Amino acid sequence: MISHMDPAASIDIDAPLDLVWSIMIDTESYAEWNPFVVRADCAEPRVGEPIVLHVRWRNGKGTRSPERISMLEPPVTDAEGVTRATLAYVFEGWPAKLGLIRGTRFQRLTQAPGGPTTYDTVEEFTGPMVKQAGPGRVAEGFRRHAEALRQRAESLAP
Repeated sequence: MISHMDPAASIDIDAPLDLVWSIMIDTESYAEWNPFVVRADCAEPRVGEPIVLHVRWRNGKGTRSPERISMLEPPVTDAEGVTRATLAYVFEGWPAKLGLIRGTRFQRLTQAPGGPTTYDTVEEFTGPMVKQAGPGRVAEGFRRHAEALRQRAESLAP
């Protein structure tokens, strides 16, 4: 269940879902386009793999966020012609190890036939120190990430 403490962002992207997905999983190229996750260290995006996100806040300060990929569902089209894909990872920093803040970030793509690709992202936080995680600044970062993803995909779209 999503709460007001769960940072989220959503944007429509005028590009094919397969293209948006390829940008999302090309972690080596994040530095070229992503103002929030300015680098992502990941040997290969697959379930169970660690990924270290280098996050840049609006004020220019940054942090490293150790995560582990928990879901990697490549694009699949259902009987109605709707295509979906999901990338998710779980926070593994010291606050998670101590049970103070747990978080799972979901990034979901959806595209109906003939429509734009919708990008939705949410971090589902739990734990007694969620407020200290700064859900507001995380949401702001997610909005910058979503807008940059839109710009990148639309600039590469046919």
